[in-house]
Amino acid sequence: MNQPSAECRAINDQLCINTIRTLSMDAVQAANSGHPGAPMGLAPAAYVLWTQVMKHNPKNPQWPDRDRFVLSGGHASMLLYSVLHLTGYDVTLEDIRNFRQWGSKTPGHPEYGHTPGVETTTGPLGQGIANAVGMAMAERFLADRFNREGNTIVDHHTYVMCGDGDLMEGISYEAASLAGHLGLGKLICIYDDNRISIEGSTDLAFTENTALRFEAMNWHVQRVADGNDVDAIRNALTAAKDETEKPSVILLRTHIAYGSPNKQDTADAHGAPLGEEEVRLTKINLGCSEDKCFCVLEDPLKVFRKCVDRGQAHQMKWLEAFNAYATAHPEPAREWNEMITGTLPEGWDADLPAFSAADGPVATRSASGRVINGLAGRILNLIGGSADLGPSNKTHIDGAADFQKNVYSGRNIRFGVREHAMGAILSGLALHGGIRPFGGTFLVFADYMRASIRLASLMKIPVTYVFTHDSVAVGEDGPTHQPVEHLMSLRAIPGLTVIRPADANETREAWRIAMTHGAGPTALILSRQKLPVIDRKTCANAAGLAAGGYILLDCEGRADIILIATGAEVHLILEAQKVLAEKGVKSRVVGLPSWELFEKQDAAYKDQVLPPEVKTRLAVEAGQPMGWERYVGARDAVIGIDTFGTSAPGSLVLERYGFTVENVVQKALALLNR
Repeated sequence: MNQPSAECRAINDQLCINTIRTLSMDAVQAANSGHPGAPMGLAPAAYVLWTQVMKHNPKNPQWPDRDRFVLSGGHASMLLYSVLHLTGYDVTLEDIRNFRQWGSKTPGHPEYGHTPGVETTTGPLGQGIANAVGMAMAERFLADRFNREGNTIVDHHTYVMCGDGDLMEGISYEAASLAGHLGLGKLICIYDDNRISIEGSTDLAFTENTALRFEAMNWHVQRVADGNDVDAIRNALTAAKDETEKPSVILLRTHIAYGSPNKQDTADAHGAPLGEEEVRLTKINLGCSEDKCFCVLEDPLKVFRKCVDRGQAHQMKWLEAFNAYATAHPEPAREWNEMITGTLPEGWDADLPAFSAADGPVATRSASGRVINGLAGRILNLIGGSADLGPSNKTHIDGAADFQKNVYSGRNIRFGVREHAMGAILSGLALHGGIRPFGGTFLVFADYMRASIRLASLMKIPVTYVFTHDSVAVGEDGPTHQPVEHLMSLRAIPGLTVIRPADANETREAWRIAMTHGAGPTALILSRQKLPVIDRKTCANAAGLAAGGYILLDCEGRADIILIATGAEVHLILEAQKVLAEKGVKSRVVGLPSWELFEKQDAAYKDQVLPPEVKTRLAVEAGQPMGWERYVGARDAVIGIDTFGTSAPGSLVLERYGFTVENVVQKALALLNR
């Protein structure tokens, strides 16, 4: 059979590339909203990557050994939707027509779990780069753990497309620095160097030498001077794949809104439709039919749809390799299936510690460290670390190696002082599959991670955040390190399960929730100071934490007042109950460690714990009181903190802010007597 000539191939390439461009233009124009410029400039790179380089199966987007693709500049979503449709994913032309419309598969920014083939939710710039670092780390961990000589089952790349805005965001520096340190050779970044941002030329605010920046972070750096040169793009991607010791970045000089006679290389093309007349002129300029919208010709579609056969062949080859692996290594194969499906191993919680009141007080951060190690011996894909606070957060897995270059099976990740990147990397680890990630820092620094936590919640992925030093009890470090508003701030994130355990046994149960709750991330809020272990012979079992709130200790008959608390303050209300009883006041003590879990209970259970007929209630929590009204009614029925802390010994700070048994009793009596 005669091979097509170079000229013929070039014509086919151009038809395919322009199909991506026109689909993107038309969808944005039809929606009267969106970002046409980046998809038009990046179309050649996307075409080469998806049809000639990437290993993927459009008919099975979840195939474990596929290459991962992350569009970090999520505003360019029509680029991704176009190639998903054209290469044969379950994204129809009708879905493209409904871009940004209610209920469509093609929302304004890519959303994980919503559109087949979308690996992560992106849009807030820089997040995708850090997600990609996490995915590449997951690939290395699983490859190191499972591959055997002659039997390879993990061998794929992570590709990320980013733009100037991504690189301006601080998270990209954090993530790229760690990736270079770790030598993630299977991470490849295409940088859309179009030199335009929303406000105009990047010269307004971004003039650094990007190549030198990446070289300084130990990345393999290449330049492609013409973003339309498909051969140069292909050669650069091949060279990037050949570089196995460093992550790679390709600085691709593109032109925003390429082909538009009046808007190419202008900020006008970034975040607004080109306009009907400009779309018509652009199609003429590109040699496309000016009178057709959403035009997909048969010849370019045939080129794109070859990805289906190639993808199925890739997967079949992998299945054959895996079957051979399973025959040669049955136990690792069983373990692989368990990890990749997210199944907890049998007896996963058999080594969880039990704590006794007789053992004395235990900080919940320390209890958490013991629980992590109890889990890690059986959940072998539980990996994580801390943003340089491991000794304080108690996140170290004893006996396990550090995750470092060429020691990728290590389970202790040294994130460095990179909280924001850590949050997004944890998401990437979870999104890849096969990993149960956790990461720790002080609660006050959760703000540095907030965008990453929010996206993890939006994606409903099982990440565990270990936030220690949970209140003004931090003490001498002062208000810069004493969280006040942070607990309520985290509770405000939809889909995030926040748990503030009262003692060591509740901490164990909180981790049990984190391991079994697969529909979103979990934030554990843990104390620095030691807390008494609640005597469960007189109080309810700590397993009650699973309901989010439970009656910890009741009185005889109907209560005059309900005392509610979380974390360290539970001990105050337990002591206050005794004092109130001496004064003839009946009180019920309710632990409410997780509002989110409690709100999932039915009305009957919630009314059982907080009977509507008992109107007098007092909540005690060392943080911002806003929000407690839903459980206690009037705002003045809360002992909380609505100002910043101060530098002094922690016990003194708590006392001066009213967190004493005496103040709880006085406040309770005042509520009863008003």
